[in-house]
Amino acid sequence: MRLEGKSAIITGGGSGFGAGIARKFAAEGARVMIADINIDNARKVAEEVGGIAQFTDVAFSGSVEEMVQAATSAFGQVDILINNAGITHTPKPMEEVTEAEFDKVLAVNAKSVFLTALHLVPHMKANGAGAILNVASTAGLSPRPNLNWYNASKGWMITATRAMAVELAPHGVRVNALAPVAGETPLLASFMGEDTPEMRAKFLATIPIGRFSTPEDMGNAACYLCSDEASMITGSVLKVDGGRCI
Repeated sequence: MRLEGKSAIITGGGSGFGAGIARKFAAEGARVMIADINIDNARKVAEEVGGIAQFTDVAFSGSVEEMVQAATSAFGQVDILINNAGITHTPKPMEEVTEAEFDKVLAVNAKSVFLTALHLVPHMKANGAGAILNVASTAGLSPRPNLNWYNASKGWMITATRAMAVELAPHGVRVNALAPVAGETPLLASFMGEDTPEMRAKFLATIPIGRFSTPEDMGNAACYLCSDEASMITGSVLKVDGGRCI
């Protein structure tokens, strides 16, 4: 029960890594809000973990503001924010990515971090405590060809994590990031271009441990970084990648 008495917002919590984090947090005693653009998925996970579901489009300020207001109304206080919602463009040469695709990737992966900070950081500052965890990617540390603008968005998130950590430390708010390798999530096919046994084998050959990241892996790592056990850790990027970036 490492998160007993704490409350958390998990964006993109209706599937994949976000759902894994939600399950782990609930098991460790946290009250959780599952915020997702797919409200049906959010409700399913919320029902499973005894949390609450909230429709949220993290790319729009009004939607993020509603999310924060709903969480503070339900919980009284928000202790943890997981910026997990993310998308990618399909693998292609950088000049073939359309402006619309670029704008969407940056809005969901980068602007969302700004918007959640805009609406939730004042609350955490007032409480003198809080933990923010940004779900980045090994793509932000070791970019792969043909995912250029996705790589860049995750690199932005890593730099934002460090900058936020420095600024918010005096206010009692810690900010860290996770850098997973691709996992069994709805985005896997997009990362690989196509989900075939051959593509999976090719991708797995780049991971020394020999498997994808799982939602459980992410839940365990997130739980540690957001718990009081990690009270001296801020501005860190924890790789959950099976050795991919070695």
